Amino acid sequence: MTRPDAGGGRLTASAYEYVRSAILGHRYPPGMILTEGALAADLGVSKTPVRHALRALHQEGLLELGPRRQMLVCDVPPTQHHELLELREALERIALAHACRDMAEDDFDHLRTLLRRQRRAAEAGRADAFIELDEELHVTLAERSGLKLVPRVMRQLRGFVRLMQRNTRRDPGYLLRVLKEHECLVDAVEARDEAAAVAALHAHLHTNEYVLNDHHAG
Repeated sequence: MTRPDAGGGRLTASAYEYVRSAILGHRYPPGMILTEGALAADLGVSKTPVRHALRALHQEGLLELGPRRQMLVCDVPPTQHHELLELREALERIALAHACRDMAEDDFDHLRTLLRRQRRAAEAGRADAFIELDEELHVTLAERSGLKLVPRVMRQLRGFVRLMQRNTRRDPGYLLRVLKEHECLVDAVEARDEAAAVAALHAHLHTNEYVLNDHHAG
């Protein structure tokens, strides 16, 4: 996970992790107002690291400014799910095209390591760890292909993606199915087969939790 750059330091990173986990773990529901003072008191720190953490979460898309410039927990309404999916797929198609052409052979060792870690998380039923590795895998494909802007925008979108996934219902075999989709994607990139990689990406984005979420929305 990429921690906030603003403010740096251990306290800012700790505040960021605390608030992010609370949002994604449903402890802070959409529309809830987060105040620097209350969070600082809860964490036993000054307002400064909390301010930096909230700023980073706002940039990530998990928080938005309210009418009085309060920080509010965001939600992604079902009407925006399709737009978000299209945007993510467009960015990842760019990443895959570059990865198939430009990714160094040594970089696939790192991707395979991420897949092995995902398998361990899936077999242990650690969904949160699995999803963090999911994000890392997709961003790594963009970063290791030499792109600069695409992985940055993908990281900015990840908050919206996680919010969209908030109410997804997953059956017990879900994580292992997603792992298989990831393996197919990496296999295609390593074979330098752009068409197969794009097809694997499309299948991945349109058959897992995005579609499940839409079916259960509303």
